[in-house]
Amino acid sequence: MQAKDIKRLVIKQLKAKFPGWRRLTKKEKKALAEQALIEVMTDYNKEQAEHVPLHELTNMPDVPPGIIPLQEMGKYIDNLNCNLLPFTNQSHHRYLKDPELRFIDSLLDDRVLNSLLAPPSYTPSMRDIFPAQLLRAELLKALRYGEMSYRKYCQLMVNQLENKTVRAFLHLPLHKKICIHHSQLSQFRSDLTIAQMLNLMVYATHLLLPRLKPSYPFLLGGVDSSDLASSCGPVPLATLTVGDKKVRIYSELDADCGKRRKKRNKSEYFVGYRLHTLVMLDPQTGHHYPLLSMVAPANHHDKLFLPQLVAFAGAMGLSIQALTADAAYGDAQQNRRIKQEHGVTVITPASQQVKTPAQVDPERGQVFCDDYCEIPMRYLGSTGTGHEFGCDASPHECFRAPGCPQGREIPFDSGRFGQMPDIFPEVDRIRRLRKHMERSYNLFKHRAGLERLRLKSQHVVQAAATLAHLATVLAAMAAHHRLAGKEKRPKQLPLAA
Repeated sequence: MQAKDIKRLVIKQLKAKFPGWRRLTKKEKKALAEQALIEVMTDYNKEQAEHVPLHELTNMPDVPPGIIPLQEMGKYIDNLNCNLLPFTNQSHHRYLKDPELRFIDSLLDDRVLNSLLAPPSYTPSMRDIFPAQLLRAELLKALRYGEMSYRKYCQLMVNQLENKTVRAFLHLPLHKKICIHHSQLSQFRSDLTIAQMLNLMVYATHLLLPRLKPSYPFLLGGVDSSDLASSCGPVPLATLTVGDKKVRIYSELDADCGKRRKKRNKSEYFVGYRLHTLVMLDPQTGHHYPLLSMVAPANHHDKLFLPQLVAFAGAMGLSIQALTADAAYGDAQQNRRIKQEHGVTVITPASQQVKTPAQVDPERGQVFCDDYCEIPMRYLGSTGTGHEFGCDASPHECFRAPGCPQGREIPFDSGRFGQMPDIFPEVDRIRRLRKHMERSYNLFKHRAGLERLRLKSQHVVQAAATLAHLATVLAAMAAHHRLAGKEKRPKQLPLAA
């Protein structure tokens, strides 16, 4: 953690002293970065990294105040609309010929969106463009024009009066040229706070539940990450070796070098961020829906973000009981702490490097009391430190019963005896469900231009990921609505010959 703390201090110093960092030349940035590294290392104490919160070491935001839990979102919406008549704009709805956009438009409530997105100084008077309309513009871009630049999107699609469908979805006047400038969208995205982004995700989940009615909602979730390569320069401005780690400072201060799975025509290493997403998994259908998406620098191990994602999920009111993740999250000590603090069981693939405990059949997973025991023990449950097993012998079946302890505990590990041991057949099924999550990342990346990231700062990338998150959830609801309509539609009977 020492190298992470040093980089944290360097970035903090550069941001504080040089607020106009992006306007500096590359030569100036390089000189300032090298000087900041020297200054930090001169007065650095090796023990101070132990007292720094994890979210600061990983450059993640802490859980902010002002998050509306899922259980309270319904009351929040009702309070906004209790004294208002449900007026609808039929003239706009008439021009929405696209079934998907028509359905999504019916879901979104502009009064709620304006309330969730309004800054402290917000006043609705004398406004031509409202926050809800800017959000709708972002959602439409993610759904239909993800690869188009903001400038072309506004010029060719939003601000053309003949594009009635676009302007109707954005709730813009159809016969009066009130325009949205591309700089307004960029500013809107940059001004989104972490609390506003999280509230938008909660709002999307609130819309999701009554329409999809997933089996056992939120009991089972999945966590995974995906690389987001930034458009900043791949060559670091300054580098410092600390032990066996390297501290790299790039032109975009928040970005860092990460490693990804080998892909065709792509380098194994990239400079940018990683998208960490928590999804809801339906164990009966295999369907999955994103609940939470967070962006962090790419140089940190995935397991460091699991406690933070669980903390964010708790603040959002997502009552998840079990999480499935890949082997990168298989830290027995950390997962035990997550279970104790948040009540969430983490299920990861069994590590092949962890030895099978003594008196355990490696093939069947049967547990025995000792080397002389011939009767498999039964599972009794888990404690704060491990799994308890008791003797399963019938009375007078085992002659060693009087001198046998008739019980043993196997400590938690990253192998077959994790938070949920492999002796349960449900464990393999839950692990297989995680494979369905790959599709979520493909959808994410193709929306909002995340596959070819043109953005640089971590905050803006987080905002873009949030908007792509919303678009993905809304598109999933629209698809479910379309399929449900086909199932209810009576089939045409064949005509008699």
